[in-house]
Amino acid sequence: MSISPARKVIFDTDPGVDDAMALYYALAHTGIEMVGITTTFGNVSVHQAATNALYLTAIANRNIPVTQGVKTPWFKPGEAPPDFIHGADGLGNLPSRHATTNQIDPRSSAQFIVDMARAHPGEITLVAVGPLGNLAAALMLEPELPRLVQEVIIMGGTILEPGNVSPVAEANIWNDPHAADKVFTAGWKLTMVGLDVTHQVIVSVALIQKIADQHHHPATDTLVHAVKFYADFYSGIYPHVAKIYGCFGHDVLAFIYLTNPGLFSVQSGRIRVATEGIAQGQTMMNRRESVTYPQIGWGDTPDTLVCMQVQSDAVLHVFESTLMGPWLEKE
Repeated sequence: MSISPARKVIFDTDPGVDDAMALYYALAHTGIEMVGITTTFGNVSVHQAATNALYLTAIANRNIPVTQGVKTPWFKPGEAPPDFIHGADGLGNLPSRHATTNQIDPRSSAQFIVDMARAHPGEITLVAVGPLGNLAAALMLEPELPRLVQEVIIMGGTILEPGNVSPVAEANIWNDPHAADKVFTAGWKLTMVGLDVTHQVIVSVALIQKIADQHHHPATDTLVHAVKFYADFYSGIYPHVAKIYGCFGHDVLAFIYLTNPGLFSVQSGRIRVATEGIAQGQTMMNRRESVTYPQIGWGDTPDTLVCMQVQSDAVLHVFESTLMGPWLEKE
């Protein structure tokens, strides 16, 4: 039996607690080769996002290129990061940090994406779990990018599930709707892993603690601290989450879709993003291809695969078994 080579992945992220869960899942999974981390504003400032990416990889004894990307939305005014969700530092307000020595890659995130896609045509998968300004900027640098990358997987958006920043909008898309619309209409192989599925998967603090007890390592200790802060927020607003004492998996589901797509049910359709007004950030999906709508902008939009259902228990099993494995060196 042949063994497929590990997928080369650039992780576009704004760490962020669920971003940290996603990063460590990716580092633990033998089917993923993390070739770079590109950072953006969102859960924290882009500077803090890069700082966190460097820190999380360093304490896990990994040396992966980290770049700093867009600082603000493309057109709309920027807003303060949600420190009440992720902490002022993005990792639940860590009381202290270990000394590390790794340094930022001087390239912009967009340039790094383009450079890697040109160096490895057809091999790079972009997993983007924050606002999509870096991907939009990369498209402007290299219009052929959709044909150079293998696949794009986005954690963002929602079709039927209520939004988390407005009745219809998910935070990553709402944060930079113009960039998101450019990404959804670019013409690459694109999958959206949005609130329709991420709100179905609750990661318990007990599970993260079990993983930390297995490893006794600064990386998983850091994750426990961050997830507890995150879980306090979600448990405060969702009674069914409080019953478990946990948090939504959000970003990690983008990677679990990459490694285990059979756990998700998908629909295919054209998506546009509302860029103005009360519906700003809404991911609008045409689910009636037999109907010809008169508005400009639907006719030549490429299809997106959208995750609509997920096998929650199986996802949690994959997450647990992957992170319980021998991916961290003992101190």
